[in-house]
Amino acid sequence: MAQYFSLNYAGGHFQLFGIKHLVALASIALICLSFFHFRNVWSERQKNAVRLGLGLTLALNELALHIWSAYWGIWNVQTMLPLHLCSVMVWVTVSMTLSKNYQLYDFAYFLGMGGAIQALLTPADASAYDFPHFRILQTFISHGLLVIIPIYLTVVEGLRPTLHSFKRLFLWANVYLIIVFFINRAIGSNYLFTAQKPPSPTLMDALSPWPWYIPEAEVLAFLVFLLLYLPFFIQDRRAVAR
Repeated sequence: MAQYFSLNYAGGHFQLFGIKHLVALASIALICLSFFHFRNVWSERQKNAVRLGLGLTLALNELALHIWSAYWGIWNVQTMLPLHLCSVMVWVTVSMTLSKNYQLYDFAYFLGMGGAIQALLTPADASAYDFPHFRILQTFISHGLLVIIPIYLTVVEGLRPTLHSFKRLFLWANVYLIIVFFINRAIGSNYLFTAQKPPSPTLMDALSPWPWYIPEAEVLAFLVFLLLYLPFFIQDRRAVAR
């Protein structure tokens, strides 16, 4: 059992889109799809319990990563500060679910889910580990919940993004990118990968070399935001047409 929490794992590296990866992605998708059934089954008390349970799981999972990193002596400000998009959105999403502050929903929907989908497809930070090692499980639980929670709030509790929130969140994402760029310059880090591409395979490998991949990633981020908003845009257009 100890080997599954070790720093140097002898069980092999993560296989991108291998059977274990596909099973993990399918499991997250099935959980999200199940909400379409349970939204008509759960009582308000059960819905609150599910929301709180998801938020607490996300918080404990993230704390476990910091404890594991500190135990093995690899915690440092260059890699472990909550400055990566998904790291920030973990705590935004936890705050939202525990306090029921739905003013944060748009951040979780666009920024949290948009960033987590890419991380689930190409989990760069934990690619040195394979299932069932703690590190890769922690990664999929964290990013999986960043997708599951906004879907839950949308399907079960009836929240939804708007065109205004689409534009507002894209603007905030760019402001945050600029701030993190200068933080990276100051402390020698690579949060949001503004200094260089991730060392392991990711979707960013298809982009141009530094610094040109940064504006290209901006275009991709806009398209991701657009895709996330598209179902609601179509829904609104149909409502107007009626």
